Amino acid sequence: MTNKRDYYEVLDVPKDASKQEIKKAYRKLALKYHPDRNKSPDAEEKFKEISEAYAVLSDDEKRRQYNQFGHAGISGRYTWEDIYRSADFESIFRDLGFGFGGLGSIFDMFFGGRGRRRNGPQKGADLRSDVEITLEEAAFGIEKELEVPGFDVCESCYGSGMKAGTNSQKCPRCNGTGEIRYAKNFGGMYFTQVQPCDECNGRGVPLENLCPVCRGTGATQSIHQIKLKIPAGIEDGYSLRLPGEGKPGFKGGPRGDLYVVVHVKPHEVFERRGDDILYEAKISFPQATLGTKVYVPTLHGEAKLKIPFGTQSGTIFRLRGKGLPHLRGWGKGDQFVNVVIRTPTKLTKQQKKLLEELERELKEK
Repeated sequence: MTNKRDYYEVLDVPKDASKQEIKKAYRKLALKYHPDRNKSPDAEEKFKEISEAYAVLSDDEKRRQYNQFGHAGISGRYTWEDIYRSADFESIFRDLGFGFGGLGSIFDMFFGGRGRRRNGPQKGADLRSDVEITLEEAAFGIEKELEVPGFDVCESCYGSGMKAGTNSQKCPRCNGTGEIRYAKNFGGMYFTQVQPCDECNGRGVPLENLCPVCRGTGATQSIHQIKLKIPAGIEDGYSLRLPGEGKPGFKGGPRGDLYVVVHVKPHEVFERRGDDILYEAKISFPQATLGTKVYVPTLHGEAKLKIPFGTQSGTIFRLRGKGLPHLRGWGKGDQFVNVVIRTPTKLTKQQKKLLEELERELKEK
């Protein structure tokens, strides 16, 4: 028998919850209980519990096994490391603002560092860059050439991070492993906690043997020119991933990735709301009273809009398909035109007289 709570109960979702509902519930709870934000004594264990539940319920096959056999259907078929690898923790952690190392920190928390191999090939660190575009560029997509901070393999040590002739020397404290292991008792069970060696900073070699050019990183900073294809309909704050454009890997590992965060500048006349556009059109009192046809700007050029007689200020009209394209599907948003009646602030004597006559007639009726 197991003392584990039902995964659906942990995430507070019904058994027929969609994947999106499960992900939304996990994001909410992860923000609440992540140890970096919540310093209460039980926060870490609650975070482990909800992460475990999400790792299973977010995978169709594992969820099917769990629905049929419960916890026994999971533990007998998969290792927990496999389960956590299958869940999309990295993108969730990046969206929540915990940085790009979220997946590795989860492995450290659950498996004592087994998710990383410090002495073997290691993937290079991810990098971030930002780019600003106009609303028109967001609507139609654009390809931009960017200069971004990058890293090249160090020419002095060829990426090893070591001085020539010192590769065989090991750190005396960790014996070259780069890690110090501690036994940790939790609920009567012993876990091995792994931390970087404090004497060699996890490198496994004496610090004095590090390459003086790159300081042991195996990479030197440079400027890279890249072409970035920004898709139509992209939203403000959306992150685009460029594989292999991050820092070089260590000991033959692959390069990291570059994440470019897109910022859409505010527009002078349009307000964006999702894939829809809001525009304010000012018309005169006679136009609103008698009705008229006006031309309003859109992202796709001018469009004719019919204003029926008796239109009140604040009336909203829809121009279908004049918004932004849906980023993850077909179709486009709409443009909504909010009609505001413009009241004149200066009148000639004749204009004032005509308005007074109109007011008298309206009162009589």
